[in-house]
Amino acid sequence: AQPRAARGKIYTKAEVNQIINNLETRLDRFKNDFDTALDNSRLNGSDREDYLNKRAKDLERATDELRKEFDRRDAWIESKDEVRKCLNIAKDINGAMKKRRLGAKAESNWSAVRYELNTLAKIYNLPTIK
Repeated sequence: AQPRAARGKIYTKAEVNQIINNLETRLDRFKNDFDTALDNSRLNGSDREDYLNKRAKDLERATDELRKEFDRRDAWIESKDEVRKCLNIAKDINGAMKKRRLGAKAESNWSAVRYELNTLAKIYNLPTIK
């Protein structure tokens, strides 16, 4: 499969694969710290906490789906819809992270997840998470 150009740079499937690997690793760390941070926040026991934990799990499932589709296709650009789905879910989590202080660990890990997602957004020519 031919590498595709994205915003001036040509990415190989191997390069995009590495970014997805980074995202998976950072998301695992974030999900656990996010859950702990929510347990230690005013949201503990609330419907909002349940919703945010669900969105974190949704993001993990969407990332798993991205991985599966990416691996089974020849050209990485063919998994653009899965990247878009990850970004849409991440916007909900990002809103919560911006509104609340959830501790240095969760915030640092979210920053790392958001970086990888925004890298994918740029590669796939999709809107980034602000």
